[in-house]
Amino acid sequence: MQTDDPGTPGNNNWEINVAYTLERTNDFENVYGVPILDINYGVGPRIQLKYQVSYLFQSNYGGPLETGLGKSLAGVKWRFYQNDKYKLNISTYPQLEFNNPNDSVKRGLADAGTRFLLPFEVTKEIGPLELNVEVGTWFLNGSGVDGHVFGFAMGHQTTKKLELLAEIYKLTDRYPGTEFTTDYGFGGRYELRKGMLFIFEGGHGFGGPEAEQPNFFGYFGVQFQTDHGKAAD
Repeated sequence: MQTDDPGTPGNNNWEINVAYTLERTNDFENVYGVPILDINYGVGPRIQLKYQVSYLFQSNYGGPLETGLGKSLAGVKWRFYQNDKYKLNISTYPQLEFNNPNDSVKRGLADAGTRFLLPFEVTKEIGPLELNVEVGTWFLNGSGVDGHVFGFAMGHQTTKKLELLAEIYKLTDRYPGTEFTTDYGFGGRYELRKGMLFIFEGGHGFGGPEAEQPNFFGYFGVQFQTDHGKAAD
């Protein structure tokens, strides 16, 4: 899901996601990430290191297909509050987004410049439901605040192997002009076998400039986990 949560892999554990993504907007722009590689490593019970990069394919109606590396995203998640009695967890997850040394900016695959995201995540279990809220601010190098993110996700462990999820996610961009998009998605996680999960989500935009709204976006991937002791979710 786009909305993150305070969970971490656990000390010395790896969590690696290999995924395929697609987004189609109302102005006939199609963007595919094949693959997206998201690598996470647990340092102690409450800290997670992250690195993510994708290879992008982009096409516009009647235009040529452009391909290249997207931006890299590196971050550190710290779950600084954990209350098992009240089933409440809070974390912060600062992340740095930066360009790779290629021509993706010239090809229109990536925006120029380095950005920094400072979000906070809260998870609260209420009965059979797990509620997640993420609120954060993007900062653009040399230009101050670049935008805001807000996500709300709800999950339910339907069976021993299947968790179903739903979310609403809003992204606000201030440069070059203030714009926002809001979308909803439904997905889940299914345990294929121990240490291997299938992750999926599909959704649609309903807020913001019509041309920028995704008329469909999807995420389909496999998550590989190692377990050197009890994970700290």
